[in-house]
This record gives sequence, C-alpha cells and structure tokens, in this order.
Amino acid sequence: SGAYRVESIVTVDERGQMVLPKDIRERANIRAGDKLALVSMEKSGKICCLSLIKVGDIEPMVKNILGPIMREIL
Repeated sequence: SGAYRVESIVTVDERGQMVLPKDIRERANIRAGDKLALVSMEKSGKICCLSLIKVGDIEPMVKNILGPIMREIL
C-alpha cells in the first residue's frame, strides 16, 4: 500500500497556474511536455481532492478496473 503525505504547498497565481517543485518533478519523473490527468474526488457535492496522474499510467489502471467488469458482462 502507498503512503500519503503532504509533499509541498503550492500557490495558484492570478492566471490559475502553479509550479510543481523541482524535487517532486524529479522523483515523479515528470518532464516538460508530459501530460498529466487531473482527477477530482467529490464529497458532499464539493471537490475535496485533486490528484495528478501521468497519462501513460492511466491505461493500466483502467484495464485493471474495467477488465474484470467487461469480462463478467461479456
């Protein structure tokens, strides 16, 4: 199981942009031009959590979740 922790505090500027700190980009192997999916979680009708997932890592996650469901349906 993974560990959850506050990695950094970032500030959103007036244009809605923020900077991922260099040490986190390096540890996560995030490079210029990489695509990240922004995933939200809602609680009581409000977004409470935002996660960034590298687009290349989403496909295996979707296959793991939907694969067994699709096999059961078909």
